Amino acid sequence: MDNIRQATIDDLTRITEILIFNYRMNFYPIFKNDDYYFNELQVPKLIEQYKDIVNTIWVYDDGVVKGFIQVENREIKKLFVEPILQGNSIGGVLLKYAVKEHNANNLWALEKNTRAIHFYEKHRFHKTSERKLEEDTTEYLIRMVR
Repeated sequence: MDNIRQATIDDLTRITEILIFNYRMNFYPIFKNDDYYFNELQVPKLIEQYKDIVNTIWVYDDGVVKGFIQVENREIKKLFVEPILQGNSIGGVLLKYAVKEHNANNLWALEKNTRAIHFYEKHRFHKTSERKLEEDTTEYLIRMVR
């Protein structure tokens, strides 16, 4: 698919920036954990973590990396688009790529992240009755399948 390619180590700064901005905008209001979102969640720390899994990440790159998707064993682990660019079909293109090229057919979404759930439902994923606690929290994740 146009504009989608395998991520490289050189993309990790951009990938982690996108992840951090999205985490702060979408999850901080739910979890309100200052230490995690403003101390732990830092680009250098995440780059080190993501070096080992960069081979599971694909980026949307039209000259600038604008979003990414992580897929492992047909499961979508992460899908994020630069917040200012959301609503421009980048996430949809990444999701279609993962479904077509990697047979991605399931994911876990934060139950309170209704915006993400609506996005996945729009792309033919549906909620199941499976739920699990997000690690170290009292919030639930719900399984979605295609």
